[in-house]
Amino acid sequence: MNIAIIGASGYTGLELIKILINHPKFNITYIANSTGEINVQELHPCLKDVINITVENADAKEVSKVADLAFLALPHKTSMAFAKELLKEGVKVVDLSADYRLELDTYEKHYCAHEDKENINDAVYGLPEYYKQNLKEAILVANPGCYPTASLLALLPFVDFIQEETPIFIDAKSGVSGAGKKLAETTHFCHINENIHAYNPLAHRHMPEIEEKVRLVKNKEFSINFVPHLIPVTRGMLVSVYATLKEEIDVESILEEAYKNSEFVRIRKTPVDIKSTAGTNFCDIFVKRNGKALFINSSIDNLLRGASSQAVVNANLMCGYEEGLGIPKIAYVP
Repeated sequence: MNIAIIGASGYTGLELIKILINHPKFNITYIANSTGEINVQELHPCLKDVINITVENADAKEVSKVADLAFLALPHKTSMAFAKELLKEGVKVVDLSADYRLELDTYEKHYCAHEDKENINDAVYGLPEYYKQNLKEAILVANPGCYPTASLLALLPFVDFIQEETPIFIDAKSGVSGAGKKLAETTHFCHINENIHAYNPLAHRHMPEIEEKVRLVKNKEFSINFVPHLIPVTRGMLVSVYATLKEEIDVESILEEAYKNSEFVRIRKTPVDIKSTAGTNFCDIFVKRNGKALFINSSIDNLLRGASSQAVVNANLMCGYEEGLGIPKIAYVP
């Protein structure tokens, strides 16, 4: 199947190219960014002598001539405008931005006015462990970001057993690549090296996304208190969830049962680390109980399971392939 990658300049665009170059069923026929007129080897020197294709200035009609499915690695608002045109042209879309992840009212409260109200309700949330059957019939997938992916995979198996009147706290730590390529004072080497800091505590845009998906998947209303941190590593994400159980239960068995048929969730017997998932699509999860106090620990690669490799898993399901086809499974260790 011929595919397009729109938004090739950033880290997630590069990761998509790296995965799809070796995919046995997908063939890259179109790569684009906002400027075009450059070979992908110049855009990403690490791809020299690996792939030889000209990066175009993105155009929906041109995409429809050469591709059946498009990955959009674009900023919010930019992405919805382009997705709308692609869908009119009959091209399936996997959107890596936030534009289709939320219900309309929630999106407009936390982002901006939505320009594609026609399609937003038809988008399938791309968390395969909970939406696999829907993904197999989707033409538009809203690919989750890294923080919601790691948080939801940790939290969802236990939602039915957690006290609803007690707040849930999520402490999340991300590598600097999660902030993207755009230069900022907080991602400058002299600031982030040997340093760590929280940002947007209790006000991050992913907090309402986590709350919404808990409600939609489990029909439960919870107050989610989410605090993200930036840590001085390139890639990786570590999430710690703290909650209070209704009663003392066998939390290890609940976690094992929840993901017994999940190809890309690994249950760990000791607290997780980011090195073991870096370079892969795996989410590693550990759980521990002390009386009714619950601790859940998860790790993912923020650029892969939190973006690009999960997007390819979703595309596999959309196109009738095995979900693990062409997906990276070997960690960058040491």
